[in-house]
Amino acid sequence: MNLIEQFLEYLRLELNYSKLTVDAYRADLKAWAVFATDNCPDSLRPMDVTTSDLRLWIGALASGGNSVRTIRRKASSLRAFFRYLMSRHGLDSNPASGLILAKIPKNLPVYIRKEDTERILDDVDSETDGEFTASRNRLIIDLLYSTGMRCSELVGLLDVNTDTRKGELKVLGKRNKERIIPIGPELMEAIDAYRVLRDSSPDTSISLHDRQAPLLVKADGAPLYRRLVYRVVNRALTEGNVHAARLSPHVLRHSFATDMLNAGAPISSVQQLLGHASLASTQIYTHVTYSELKHNYQLAHPRALKKGGKNGN
Repeated sequence: MNLIEQFLEYLRLELNYSKLTVDAYRADLKAWAVFATDNCPDSLRPMDVTTSDLRLWIGALASGGNSVRTIRRKASSLRAFFRYLMSRHGLDSNPASGLILAKIPKNLPVYIRKEDTERILDDVDSETDGEFTASRNRLIIDLLYSTGMRCSELVGLLDVNTDTRKGELKVLGKRNKERIIPIGPELMEAIDAYRVLRDSSPDTSISLHDRQAPLLVKADGAPLYRRLVYRVVNRALTEGNVHAARLSPHVLRHSFATDMLNAGAPISSVQQLLGHASLASTQIYTHVTYSELKHNYQLAHPRALKKGGKNGN
């Protein structure tokens, strides 16, 4: 087993990283290995890599049109790999620690207003999709918005961990950390209605004894996959006239967090519901809510209105 594979095993077995995370590290490290083979013949062994080699790679990534975020992620993967080599294989220093990288521009999360989310849920077309698929697609949107869970968490949500009597979901998040998310009466009713449709067909029904059965399935009974969820969300948001550069499930997660904070929820509670390890990850939503607050103030408060009409018009 080469050093890269040993590192990936370390991430999976010792740090308990998810398959998605390990796959991301694998892709980044393999991309570096391919580049090194073609451009750094003296650094084919990981123990021989220099900071200059890595700078050359970073430059090539930037010239190739990769975003700052992508470049920083790839550099972070290399930094973690060399840190592992220092601790386990006697590497003297980390060549990635000397990299100077551009900062990620602070883009505020895109979110949907509450009334627009309600309209989108109402507009899912049962005539086009069929009753079961429409019910499931509405539930996908509802779960993402009402709980703030990630797409991967939605796909991995087990039926046995969806308790509508207690009004809670048990979600497996990043690094396999479990958290409990409370749900309200409307979402509980939507889940129960979907289950009735799902279990009324031999194609989609699940065994009561199957503790690994997913809550959400395709029309043929197969588990959902992330790309399908992306398509469902993208279609619903497009038909709902939501305008954003990327109409992904994360937009609904952003909307959940923003609405919670706008309603006065403590940021620490929102952090726990989102499954953020650091409060800093949640604090970006305070900028969104402040922007909304400022906008409303400028529209409504007498001292904010300029002479000649609203906002100077």
